[in-house]
Formats: sequence, structure tokens, C-alpha cells
Amino acid sequence: MGRFHRHADGTVHAHDHDHPGHVHDHADDDHGDHSGYATASERIQVLERIFDENDAAADANRRSLDAAGVVAINLMSSPGSGKTAVLERTLAELRGRIRAGVIEGDIETGLDAERLSGLDAPVTQINTAAGWGGECHLDAPMVAGALHRLELDGLELLFIENVGNLVCPAEFDVGAHHRVMICSVTEGEDKPLKYPVMFRAVELVLINKLDLLPHLDYDLALFEHNLAEVNPDATVLRVSARTGEGLEQWYGWLLDLLRAAPTPA
Repeated sequence: MGRFHRHADGTVHAHDHDHPGHVHDHADDDHGDHSGYATASERIQVLERIFDENDAAADANRRSLDAAGVVAINLMSSPGSGKTAVLERTLAELRGRIRAGVIEGDIETGLDAERLSGLDAPVTQINTAAGWGGECHLDAPMVAGALHRLELDGLELLFIENVGNLVCPAEFDVGAHHRVMICSVTEGEDKPLKYPVMFRAVELVLINKLDLLPHLDYDLALFEHNLAEVNPDATVLRVSARTGEGLEQWYGWLLDLLRAAPTPA
């Protein structure tokens, strides 16, 4: 089917650039040029149904979480940014202070779930290659299945560690209450400009791997400027999962979420 994308107004379109001689100009067509396909309208209808069904499942997930009094965070990033390292340190530091659980998303393997074991937090694995076609993101139906494997009544906070990808995870509501992303200093200052859908979708950005700054040609102020161009409302925290620098602010942000969460009926 090719890449697809949903706009803020809910409209969707696909990106297909594999047909020779076709030039796609977004300035002229906000919904994508599908003239190279006889099934263009059918493709859009399928995409709309996919998103509609996903959003209905996401709403059901949120209702289940709300009923149990659980705050859920969709944690997103590119591969290798340090999502699991941040999560590992967070679970260790907040052990005994909050009751947290994890849904771990990957295309293959349970390596990250194994890494998080032993931290007094239940972890359930989603492998998108196992019956889901190897998707590059989690969606609401996948998360619904994982929620049934967790004792939600025993949790306060749920981390949903999404598949490492800066595109599709931002487009699929999984039923979380908050969206957070991690972007490491090794990824370059231009990522907010190159992947604006992701950076617009989140309320908090953790800039990770600060301990590597002395070894990199990286302009931290430029990254934050580019982020502000795309999402001026995002909170930004500078952290290092390796040294712990800045993570107290992250822990405080999480605890504030729990304090502000409504009491379940």
C-alpha cells in the first residue's frame, strides 16, 4: 500500500514514490497524488477505515485505563535513542514510590523486556512480527491485547514503549493519556524539521545522551530552536540515562502527572 499519513484534520493519504516519472508536489495537493493508481479512492477509503477503527479501539483502551486509575504514557523515539535505558533507570529510581508497568513494543525479540525484568514492574511484550505483519509501530488493537495481560488495578502508571521509528508511531493513537519522545544528541539538530509529525505530536521531549556532547559536533541550542519552530508548546528536558543528569526533573514530571490524575469512579 505504501506510506500513508494522517493530517491534523483527520484526512489521510498515501505516499507512493515507486512509479517512474511521477513527481509528487505537496504544495499543489494536500492529500497526495494517487493518479498513478486506478484504485486511488479505494485506497484512501481503506486508510480512513483503518484510522477510524484504531481510534475507536484507542478510546476503549483509555476507558479501561481510566476505570483502573492508570495514567498511560506513549514513549516514542528513533531506534537507539535510549528509550529503554531511560525507562530502565526510571523504574529503578521510582521503585517503591509508584506502581508502574510496561508494554514493550518491538518488531522482533524480547530483549528490551528482559532488560526491564527484575525492577518490580510487570512487563508484557508485543512483537509486531507475530501476526501483525511486522508493523513499524504499535496501534490501539495491539495495545488492547496487552492490557488484558496486565493487572491494571495494581498499577498507577503504564509506560507503552513504542517501536523505534520517527514516523508511524506518531500517527496511531494507542489509548495513552500522554505522548513523550526521546531524541538523543547523536541524531543531529535537524530531526524536528525532518520529522515534524512526531515532534508536533508530543508534549515532552527528553534530549538524551548529554554525556556524549563533548565528543560530538552538535548544537544543542539549534536543536531546541528547531523544535520550538515545530512545537513551541513542548516541554524540553536535557538528560543522560547513563549519568542520571536531568532525570530528577523527568521523575518529577511523572509524579506530577499522577498527582493531577482524577480518582477512578
